[in-house]
Amino acid sequence: MTESPTTKPSSWEVCHGVKNGLTADRGCLVKSLHRCNEWHPNNRCHLAEQEEVNVASQYGTLYNRPFVESFEETPMLVAVLTYMGYGILTIFGYLRDFLRHWKIEKCHIAREKEEQKDFVPLYQDFENFYTRNLYMRIRDSWNRPICSVPGAKMDLLEQASHDFNWTFEYTGRIVQDVINLGSYNYLGFAENTGPCADSAAEVTMKYGVGVASTRQEIGNLEKHEEMEKLVARFLGVESAMAFGMGFATNSMNIPALVGKGCLILSDELNHTSLVLGARLSGSTIRVFKHNNMQSLEKLLRDAIVHGQPRTHRPWKKILIVVEGIYSMEGSIVRLPEVIALKKRYRAYLYLDEAHSIGALGPRGRGVVDYFGVDSHDVDVMMGTFTKSFGAAGGYIAGKQELIEYLRSHSHSAVYATSMSPPVVEQIITSMKCIMGEDGTTIGCERVRQLAENTVYFRKRLRKMGFIIYGNKDSPVIPMMLYMPAKIGAFGREMLKRNIGVVVVGFPATPIIESRARFCISAAHTKDMLDRALSVISEVGDLLQLKYSRRRMQPSLVRPFDNNMYEDIDD
Repeated sequence: MTESPTTKPSSWEVCHGVKNGLTADRGCLVKSLHRCNEWHPNNRCHLAEQEEVNVASQYGTLYNRPFVESFEETPMLVAVLTYMGYGILTIFGYLRDFLRHWKIEKCHIAREKEEQKDFVPLYQDFENFYTRNLYMRIRDSWNRPICSVPGAKMDLLEQASHDFNWTFEYTGRIVQDVINLGSYNYLGFAENTGPCADSAAEVTMKYGVGVASTRQEIGNLEKHEEMEKLVARFLGVESAMAFGMGFATNSMNIPALVGKGCLILSDELNHTSLVLGARLSGSTIRVFKHNNMQSLEKLLRDAIVHGQPRTHRPWKKILIVVEGIYSMEGSIVRLPEVIALKKRYRAYLYLDEAHSIGALGPRGRGVVDYFGVDSHDVDVMMGTFTKSFGAAGGYIAGKQELIEYLRSHSHSAVYATSMSPPVVEQIITSMKCIMGEDGTTIGCERVRQLAENTVYFRKRLRKMGFIIYGNKDSPVIPMMLYMPAKIGAFGREMLKRNIGVVVVGFPATPIIESRARFCISAAHTKDMLDRALSVISEVGDLLQLKYSRRRMQPSLVRPFDNNMYEDIDD
C-alpha cells in the first residue's frame, strides 16, 4: 500500500537497534535502509549516543503523546564479571554443602530428619541451594521491620545477626527519619493524619474493624456498595467489585473467566499473581515477549489459524493478559497497540493496573487515562488499592454482566471475608480526593507532583551515569546493579546514610540484571529527592555502579501501518 505521511516511519526509527535482537519486518527494513543510504551521513541513523529514543511517532494516530522507554544494553565486561561472581558463589556453595553433609558445618535450614530419609522428601535440598548459599549472605537487605507510617520518611527498627543472617535479633535502637524510596505510596495517602485517616477513624468507631462474614452472607455493608459504585465511576465503566486481597484478585478471578479450551496470551514479565491465576484456570498458556507487538500478533495469528492442539477446533476464548506498569522493569504497556490487536483478532483483554492506577494519567485514572483510550475497549480492568490509595485489596471492573457473573463464580468473592470498613473508607476518601469531589485540589496536585518528581528523579540518575530502565513517566525506577555482591552492599550503604531502598536479584530478575528499585512518591519534596540523589551518587562512586555508556535502545522499533490493526466489520 502507499505510505501516507502519518504512517510512514522515519528512517532512524527503523535503523536503530532494538532490545532482545528484535528487528522490523523484512520488507520495511530494506526500504528504510535504502532511505538511510540516500540521507546525508550525519543523519539520525547514526545518532548512537542519543540519550532518549522516541518511538511514538511511527504508530500513526494510535498514540496521542510521546512514548519514551530506555533499556541500555548490559556492558560486556559487567556481564562477564557478574556470571563469574555467581559462578564463584556456586562453587563455594557446593563446598559448604559438602561440609554440612559431613557435619563439619552446621546447617540451619529446614531439612529431612534422619529417621525419615526413606520417606518422600518434604524439602528439596537442591531447590534450596540458592537460599542456603546466596540469599542468606544478603538476607539483611530485606525483611527490615518499620515502626512508623511508610510515608516519605519512616523509622526502622534496627536488627542484628550473630550467625551470618540465619537469625536476627532487635537491638532496641530505632533508625529515625529514613527517606523512604521503597514503598508503593505513589500519591502519599499512606499517612496517619489528614482527611483519610480521620474518616477511617470515624468509620472504625461506627462499624468496627472486621465484618466477620462474606459479602454473600451478612458481610455486605453500604460502605462496600458505595465504594464499588465510586470505583466504577472513577474508571468510567458500568460496574466494579472489590476484593480484600490484591494478589487474590488476579489469582482467583482469572480461573473464573477462562478454563479448559481457552487460550491465555501472557506477557513474559507479568506478575506472579497473573501467572498463578493463569495456571489455576487450566487454560493453555502461551507467552509473548515483553511489550513486543510482533510476538503477540504472531501468537494471535497462529491461534486463529491452527486453533486448539490436535482437534484444531477454535479456541473458546482468547485472553490477552498485560500489566499497566511492570513493577520490575518500570515499563508501561503499549496499550493502544494491544487494543488494536485485540479488536482485529476478536480477543479479550485483561489489564492489571496494580501500579498504574492513581500513578499515571493527567487525572490519575491509570494507563487508560495516560494514553487517552476508551475504557470500554478493555474487557477486564483490574487494579489494587494497596499502592496509590494507601489501603488494601483490589478490584475488577468492566461491564455489568461481567461483574454479576464474578459475584457468583469467583472464589475470592464467594469464600473470602469482606473488606475491613476502615480500609473501605480509606479507599473512598482517597479516591474522592483524586477525583476532586472532596472540594479541594489536593488530589490533582498530588498526581501532578508525582509526575514531576518522577521525571526529575529519572533525569538526574541518568545524568549521573547510572543505567536506568523503563518509561520516562513510570514512578517505578529500576537502577541496575548487576553483580551479586553489590546487591547487599548497595542496600547496606544506603541505609547507613539514612536512605531506605529495595534491592532485587535473581530469581526475581534475570541472573545478570540485579537492580535497586526506587518508588517515587508525591510526598517526596525536592530537598528529599536531592538528598537521596546525592547519597546514591556517593554510593554509586563507592561501589562503581555508574555503568552507563549513554547508548539507549527502544524496547521495540517497528514500522506501523494504520490499516494493519483496523477493525473487522461483520
